[in-house]
Amino acid sequence: MNPSSVQPVVQAPDEVEMQIRGLMMDPVTNMPIIVLKDVGSDLVLPIWVGIFEANAIALELEKTATPRPMTHDLLQNMARGLNAEVRKVVVSELRDDTFFAVIWMDQAGETVTMDARPSDAIALALRWDCPIYVNRTVLENSKQAASGSPNVNAEEMRRWLENLNDDDMGRYKM
Repeated sequence: MNPSSVQPVVQAPDEVEMQIRGLMMDPVTNMPIIVLKDVGSDLVLPIWVGIFEANAIALELEKTATPRPMTHDLLQNMARGLNAEVRKVVVSELRDDTFFAVIWMDQAGETVTMDARPSDAIALALRWDCPIYVNRTVLENSKQAASGSPNVNAEEMRRWLENLNDDDMGRYKM
């Protein structure tokens, strides 16, 4: 891909740039959580994912080489082979307690978007070193859904997540 033909990444007004704060286990459900943090504030967004998806993210966070390409490595290699690159990923929607994401790609100067699970989008964002955004509406709506457990209210969960220290994040802290 000719670098001069690639347009800069555009952040939409309704998108909040996030970074990966860490990867941890939910103490109640024992499920992995990707914790995203707003780059401009202390706001955090927990996204519960499956163990295999968390492993794919952990491998990239740790820059662990694998003897054969993992699924997200294969997707990156395929995109490169098709002269495309991932420009940004957006956690775009929260519907029925399920997060949705969109992968924004550039191929030969054309913008292509693809529906994805947030875990896959984030795994690709790590491999492409591209920005991760969350739609403001998702952040607002997730405040009610952030507990992940019926025994924990959303406000308690929000405070707990915002006050996490590096030791809480285990070896996956950023």
